[in-house]
Amino acid sequence: MAIASPTMHPVETRERLSDLFALHHRRVLMAAYRITGSMADAEDVAQSVFLRLAGGNEFVVSNAGSYLYRAAINGALDLLRRRNAAASEPLDLASGVASQGRGSRPEAEVAGTELVEWLRSALGELSPRAAEMFTLRYVEELDNREVATLMHTSQAVVAVTLHQARAKLKKRLAEMERGNR
Repeated sequence: MAIASPTMHPVETRERLSDLFALHHRRVLMAAYRITGSMADAEDVAQSVFLRLAGGNEFVVSNAGSYLYRAAINGALDLLRRRNAAASEPLDLASGVASQGRGSRPEAEVAGTELVEWLRSALGELSPRAAEMFTLRYVEELDNREVATLMHTSQAVVAVTLHQARAKLKKRLAEMERGNR
């Protein structure tokens, strides 16, 4: 579904925006929430995505759902960069990794929270494209083919970018662990 067309009447454009909001708001909100870990932040990101859409000049986007989804991910990553991390609720990815094999001991929960904060901060330090690919692949759990399609690139570029992002994150984690000893 196209967002708007230069020949559309303003009322028709508002109706199209309303339809897009109804169709995609939840997906936009949840994508932002999984990245920020805060429903309040996710709501702010979703609101800004739809406000930009409503306030902008008329333009055509062939796949509005993908456009809005990517806009939400980029908006959430931008928010993390501006704040340099650490919202109050865990990312699904990090909380899953942090809790594996640790049980529900308070020490494990604290370590999990620290890992979540570290991951948010580290994502904010990656290039925007690498952070988006990493988020789509490991937080949103899309495969490389789906990431490549969404980002209009090849699977090879996705694989190389993800490899480099993982290497940077691994190096940063090792540095962090050395600093905690």
